[in-house]
Amino acid sequence: MVLLLSILLVLIPLAGVVWVVITRSLTSVDGLFMTLILLAISGIFLFNIALELKAHGWLTFRNKKKVPSSKESPAAHAG
Repeated sequence: MVLLLSILLVLIPLAGVVWVVITRSLTSVDGLFMTLILLAISGIFLFNIALELKAHGWLTFRNKKKVPSSKESPAAHAG
């Protein structure tokens, strides 16, 4: 449930960034700061999504360890 809520809270600020671009206020100071704030909010919740995925074991490609090849014996690595 937290994962779905975090996904929603990433998409809402990104929609705000799209709105700032559509209304062509990106070049104003207010538009720039609004865009930075919305991207920061999205980044925080995206980090939360990454932590949730890691906690559930769905980000296993980041934790792969090298396995000794079958050609070498395990005793060769002990020494």
